[in-house]
Amino acid sequence: MKVYADNAATTRMSDAALNAMLPILTDVYGNASSIHGVGQEALKALDGARSKIAAAIGAEPREIYFTSGGTESDNWAIASAVTNGAKNGKRHIISTAIEHHAVLHKLKASGCDVTLLTVDSDGLVTPEQVKAAIRPDTCLVTVMYANNEIGTIEPITEIGAVCREAGVPFHTDAVQAVGHVPVDVGAMNIDMLSLAAHKFHGPKGVGALYCNKKVRLNIFQEGGSQERGKRGGTENVAGAVGMAAALERSVADMDANAAKVAALRDRLIAGLTKIESTRVNGSLTHRLPGNANVCFEGIEGESLLLMLDMQGICASSGSACTSGSLDPSHVLLAIGLPHGIAHGSLRLTLSEYNSDAEVDYILEHVAPIVERLRMMSPVWQKK
Repeated sequence: MKVYADNAATTRMSDAALNAMLPILTDVYGNASSIHGVGQEALKALDGARSKIAAAIGAEPREIYFTSGGTESDNWAIASAVTNGAKNGKRHIISTAIEHHAVLHKLKASGCDVTLLTVDSDGLVTPEQVKAAIRPDTCLVTVMYANNEIGTIEPITEIGAVCREAGVPFHTDAVQAVGHVPVDVGAMNIDMLSLAAHKFHGPKGVGALYCNKKVRLNIFQEGGSQERGKRGGTENVAGAVGMAAALERSVADMDANAAKVAALRDRLIAGLTKIESTRVNGSLTHRLPGNANVCFEGIEGESLLLMLDMQGICASSGSACTSGSLDPSHVLLAIGLPHGIAHGSLRLTLSEYNSDAEVDYILEHVAPIVERLRMMSPVWQKK
């Protein structure tokens, strides 16, 4: 059996997305900036995709800017805030210690004074922490909606309200959240939001940045008048159409899918925690439906992944963006885990395409693999 349980890294593309893209790839293949008929058909398809994505998150079509994915969207939001802040002498940004590296690396390169808020053992940050950290020179608060490793969902609405009251722009990396939990940028006081299609069964290589029409978004890429003059370059029409179709489907089926996936997740966690010296990482109550992240004391996560792969189980030990690193997850360290335990992490992330039989298969193989690895571990044998 082959079991794909790495949906936080990427998802399989839905039939809805594929079927929406095929006519664009074969018939409506024009450049959306061309004035001839085929080009205008492509522009119509692009505008339709923009409207669908806006509707799915409570935005206006003109507030949606297409990008290559979540990383670019994060970078663009931060770069704009830094440029705008500098014009007014504001060079301070607030974020958290568990952000995706697309945010953390951009903040480090920003030249701003950055305050990284600590999180509790569940990975949660509070609105009160944000409020206490805001200064007269704060130009941006950026807090991820849901963590890509441990699945914790942050109190975004309340944090947004704090920022709105203080007059500070608020950005959220919602790459893991959009399509899986409700998102309403207006009701949640969000000024900028990043999303990526391949996290909700759309194609890879396309994403979007929502930017409130009241917030100035600076030019990110020179070269043309595309995306309202903010991002030059021929638009990925097929990708945008596929993303819109995938998101529309995910939102329509969200309640049913979330209930199904959360039930699978809970059964998976219950089975994994029967293994001796196993810890669940992340909040059990404020958690993405499909995320199960655990640490097994006395083993190395990389060895566990390789042995699971031999059994046809696709999993990860953290973010796919850092899979080549031998360092323990910065997220797990931030929630207080020692290096030795953080190295033994396993992230299993499920979707509506997974089944009870697949969860049973995972549980059948994880326990004996952990036992085998512990038998070879000098640290575990000394216990």
